[in-house]
Amino acid sequence: MKKDKHVNALIIGAGASGGVMAKELAIQGLSVVLLEKGEWAKYDTHNHDELISQRIGELAPAFGPDPKLNPRLQILPNGKKIFTRPTEWSYSHIASCVGSGTVSYGAMGWRFMPEDFRMRSTYGTLEGSTLEDWPISYEELEPFYEKAEWEIGVSGSDEGNPFAPPRKKDRPMPPFPYNSEGRLYYDTCKKMGLHPFPIPMLRNSVPYNGRGACILNRYCLGSACPVNAKNGTQNTVIPIALRTGNCQLRTGCVAAEIVTDERGKAKGVNYFDADKKGHYQSADIIILCASAMESARLLLNSKSRLFPNGAGNNNDWVGRNLQGHAYTGAKGLFEKDILDMVGPGACVAISDYNHHNTGIIGGGALTNEFNKPPYAFSQIRPAGEPGWGAEHKKFQRENFYRLSGLSGPIQEMPTFEGRVTVDPEVKDAWGIPAAALTGRPHPKNREHCQFLSEKAEAIIKAAGATKTWLNVGGGGDVVNPSQHQAGSCRMGNDPKTSVTNRYGQIHDIDNLFVADASVFVTNGGFNPVLTIMAVSFWVADYIKREWNGTRFKS
Repeated sequence: MKKDKHVNALIIGAGASGGVMAKELAIQGLSVVLLEKGEWAKYDTHNHDELISQRIGELAPAFGPDPKLNPRLQILPNGKKIFTRPTEWSYSHIASCVGSGTVSYGAMGWRFMPEDFRMRSTYGTLEGSTLEDWPISYEELEPFYEKAEWEIGVSGSDEGNPFAPPRKKDRPMPPFPYNSEGRLYYDTCKKMGLHPFPIPMLRNSVPYNGRGACILNRYCLGSACPVNAKNGTQNTVIPIALRTGNCQLRTGCVAAEIVTDERGKAKGVNYFDADKKGHYQSADIIILCASAMESARLLLNSKSRLFPNGAGNNNDWVGRNLQGHAYTGAKGLFEKDILDMVGPGACVAISDYNHHNTGIIGGGALTNEFNKPPYAFSQIRPAGEPGWGAEHKKFQRENFYRLSGLSGPIQEMPTFEGRVTVDPEVKDAWGIPAAALTGRPHPKNREHCQFLSEKAEAIIKAAGATKTWLNVGGGGDVVNPSQHQAGSCRMGNDPKTSVTNRYGQIHDIDNLFVADASVFVTNGGFNPVLTIMAVSFWVADYIKREWNGTRFKS
């Protein structure tokens, strides 16, 4: 095994959190290695061709990882194991490339609401759930939301949204205009006494930071941007980190194990390079930014004398409280065309049902949907419509511009048994034990979804749809964070019921940090990427303050 030159900071994962962390530490003068499992993504190979870039069915996901090399499992309540691959919804896929999901995401740039950080204080205890408050408040994180909005680039406006969390500074770019569908829902919601407003977007509505404005491609979600106007870490903070000369980005690298010394400190990481050759990288501090599934998996696979159940897992909380977002909503058919296919489609939102609904804990935002390309549209049908044949084709021709939907995420309730573990027998192509999902979703999730879906249907009917139907999420036999995974390394003040402290620092290993959505206590009722970035800025700020110029204070 090759021993690499010692560095100050080793970061695992070059996505939303890892890119932010690399930039913050590199400009501070720390020597940084940023390990990324995937490669750079380019529009030429990740364009708007639906069959190529979306990689439908048995093909590999366009942004990785390779299904043949990266197995996962679901463990059903009866103990049966089901293999799952990145091409399947049950895999809980996270893109594997520089920038990760920020290359291909829909780019909604939401702040969580103050209540999202105080869920137990707001709603009380919930039987069967580990619902709890965050150890940090919205007010403490607010400056780091602002930093993320300005350094990564967010467009939008809070005008018309009385539920918007308080802010000290506007976003750097104005909102996008509504397309025809967005204008219809805006007008409908206003008539219903609701409060529609433009979705905040991590996309350039005007030229910003040396890159041009969005050209409103009809298909944005799932594809790279042809003009580099969709803002992710790959085209903002990671280039800054690299330009300092203090940061090395190593792609095609798979972290296998965190190595700790006889005192329980983290020494370094064993990893494999793009040629599957083993390396050992030592560092003063190690920061995990690999996603809620993979950061927990790496900790669980890092066993030693002092941590026989995995690094930082002596209290058996690593991997637990795993959450995603159950997406839910409704769809409707109209008698005339209402879609103009101006991209990306999603542009208008309401937050009226996000909190303080009788009998509902949390809730979620509702937005119009991203434009569906033809094959994806062919999977959307009301009950009773044939899925093949002449009538199926007739529906496709007649309703492509007439079918519309509203949807949104609900806050899933965390549970102690909803978790990611590692399987003792199944291993990936590098010989690393594979991740396995176990534990049922909390039954409250389905109730939340029913509530929000009914609200969506009411708006669609008021907008003039002649036929409507619900798409209610939140069910299943196994927790499935396929959208916006979070929570597996919960932050908290009590080491007995959390994995890290309020700064993402592992309780038992003071030079080992987690800075991705793993540390989330709850997942909000919005897409979480801006909160991931803000939390990474927050953790990085603490690390910089505790760095004494030559080593990390302990």
